Amino acid sequence: MKRKVFYILLNIVIAMWIRPVGAQEAHSPVQAEKLSDLIAEAEHNNPQIKAAQQAWESAKQVPSQVSTLPDPQFTVQQVNVGSPRPFAGYTNSDFAYFGLGFSQDFPYPGKLRLKGEMAKRDADIVQQQYESTRRSVIAGIKTAYFQLSYLAKTLGILESDRGLLQQVEKAADARYRSGMGNQHDLLQAQLERTKLLREITMHHLDVAKMQAQIKQLLNRSQSSPDIAPTDLLESPLTCTFDDLLAAARSANSDIASADKMVEKQNVQVEIAHKDFYPDFNIQYMWQRTDPSQYRAYYMLTFNIRVPIYRSRKLHPELAQAQADLSRSRSEAESQVQQVAFQLQTEYETAQKNAEVLKIYREGLLPQARAEFEAGVAAYQNNRQDFPSLLTSFLDVLKLDEEYWQSAADRETALARLEQLTGLPLREEGMSK
Repeated sequence: MKRKVFYILLNIVIAMWIRPVGAQEAHSPVQAEKLSDLIAEAEHNNPQIKAAQQAWESAKQVPSQVSTLPDPQFTVQQVNVGSPRPFAGYTNSDFAYFGLGFSQDFPYPGKLRLKGEMAKRDADIVQQQYESTRRSVIAGIKTAYFQLSYLAKTLGILESDRGLLQQVEKAADARYRSGMGNQHDLLQAQLERTKLLREITMHHLDVAKMQAQIKQLLNRSQSSPDIAPTDLLESPLTCTFDDLLAAARSANSDIASADKMVEKQNVQVEIAHKDFYPDFNIQYMWQRTDPSQYRAYYMLTFNIRVPIYRSRKLHPELAQAQADLSRSRSEAESQVQQVAFQLQTEYETAQKNAEVLKIYREGLLPQARAEFEAGVAAYQNNRQDFPSLLTSFLDVLKLDEEYWQSAADRETALARLEQLTGLPLREEGMSK
């Protein structure tokens, strides 16, 4: 019986040692989909991206509309004398006539140009909103993809360790039957195996959620086949924080949108100043009576719209535009600080997780496995109790999961850095 227990525990030790960090426990027959392919699919099919792009296309049509002169008005007149009948008095009265004319409004020079510039700034803001939407969707796909890869990896580990835990349970049962162990050890092993089964079930639930999320972002049917991720690898980060901050200042869509809003409000202030100047209207009319008796009339009219309500209308309009300009500047400054904060947070997350992964690879995982191996030998020779052996086994399992979670967190942080800066920081950071 002792020999049987020894061989069971020996098999467990061998199984734990031949599972290197980064190796996939079970290879799915489903062809893995590359992250780059999913991103290209989302850019083409995602309805949020499409809607944002269509809004931008719509906004680009406005500047030429608002910078064009108002449509002219054409007039047809007929004046009768002595009777309501058409052309009554046309041959015997110089007051009866038939006339043609037109009128055209002319805003004060520069107003139309400024309205066009303001509409152009609006279009630029919508363009940045489109870019922000595109980056947000891509970051969402990357985050879900990395989480799927983490779950696939840890599910393989959990399934493998469930088999190992069954062997631990058999070892406890063998010792119990030989009289060397007690029933408590066997029950504890069974309890841990049940807990592991619960964790596997919860992992499957998380996989289902991630599959639903990524399908929604790809605009795929929820009943379509599940997405198989590739292996999760650690991507290097060669940029410094200053490099990332400089890139964000020049390429971050939220900062660019805030800057465009400042430019728009500057133009609005200029328009408010221009509203203090008059607008004009020109009218021209040609009138014709009986050409055999009377000469035609030619009338040119020049009208000026004088902005006289300055204290009640124009000054408040200018004050409002200046207040909006100050607000937009403060919001732009706040946006820069917000992006810098997010950048620092994600940068530190990526850097510290890289250090943590190294600690796991070079310290925690080898040490935990060595402790488990020593515990097996001690348990075999009755120098260690079963709970201690089980604890060391669960430590290895927990550290394996934590390692892959840290790897997923690092890749997610890099995805957020890419979203904030527009830089390609990962060269298909998922494996080939």
